[in-house]
Amino acid sequence: MKPSTRSRRAAAASLAGVAALVLSGCGAQNDSGGAADGSVSLGFVNGSNTHFHTCLLKAVEQEAKAQDAKVYSANSKQDAGTELSNIEDMISRSVDALIVQTVNVDALEGDIAKAKSAGIPIYLTSVATSDMDDVLGAAVVDLKKVGALDAEWIGKDAAGEDVTVGVVAGAPGAASDLLVGGFKDALPKNAKVVADQPGMFNPAKAQDVAENMIQAHPGLDYAFVANEEMAFAVRKAFDAAGAKDVKIVSVNGTEEGVAAVKDGRLSATVANSAMTIGQTAVRSTIGLLDEKQGVDKIADIPLVLVTKDNLSEAPQYCPK
Repeated sequence: MKPSTRSRRAAAASLAGVAALVLSGCGAQNDSGGAADGSVSLGFVNGSNTHFHTCLLKAVEQEAKAQDAKVYSANSKQDAGTELSNIEDMISRSVDALIVQTVNVDALEGDIAKAKSAGIPIYLTSVATSDMDDVLGAAVVDLKKVGALDAEWIGKDAAGEDVTVGVVAGAPGAASDLLVGGFKDALPKNAKVVADQPGMFNPAKAQDVAENMIQAHPGLDYAFVANEEMAFAVRKAFDAAGAKDVKIVSVNGTEEGVAAVKDGRLSATVANSAMTIGQTAVRSTIGLLDEKQGVDKIADIPLVLVTKDNLSEAPQYCPK
């Protein structure tokens, strides 16, 4: 780390101790980069443009403004190469820390090495690495547990009967692989996965997958869909094929998703609030820059299995 970088980081960390206590809007108006003008600068590299990622960005920007921090954002559009380019761009801006919603855990090694060589710490959202020594911290969603909660609901609902299950995964990579892996591992022996195809986190693609799935398996009992945006498209495809009895479980806990559980379009969904993740990431990053604050390196994001029986327990998903 160059001396000038160390001096800048030390000054930023000192200011972070004050900024972390400022919970009301003290920043200036957003500039052309959509960031509040503050004493600590953060780079946020987002992974895609799904509803989750849009809400995550909004939460990061709002919390940064509340903390009197400046935030620059970039979107990797599910491409690991673009993610690295975005990180390099943030490094060129000399940000104090990077917040990264990665496209793929396997891509993180290069990302972390690049940031480390520039003396800029990385804070991860949703996932953690197996070795956190070179990472500032992480706001972790236990994605395997998310999948497991949906699988456990199916197990309980099936009540020991032999049932068939279809999986509409997301894009191959970090989030989807963990979700689907956790789901499959937690399914009871009486529940057999008869189809597993990626919907690429794209509703149109998911609808095509669902149409083919229900044609091949007209007696399908359940479907696990890796996010609610795809789940709505899957529901549409199943209903059009006369398969309204297929029960769908999904992930996110958006306002629309909770409403779909209420009206029966979805049977269950696991809420992992994008707002909570974004807020936690900004607060923890600023706090960790100042070691005196004693902020935990790993922050576990709470999960809630939402069914018709506990709709009121779903946390707010997206900032207003």
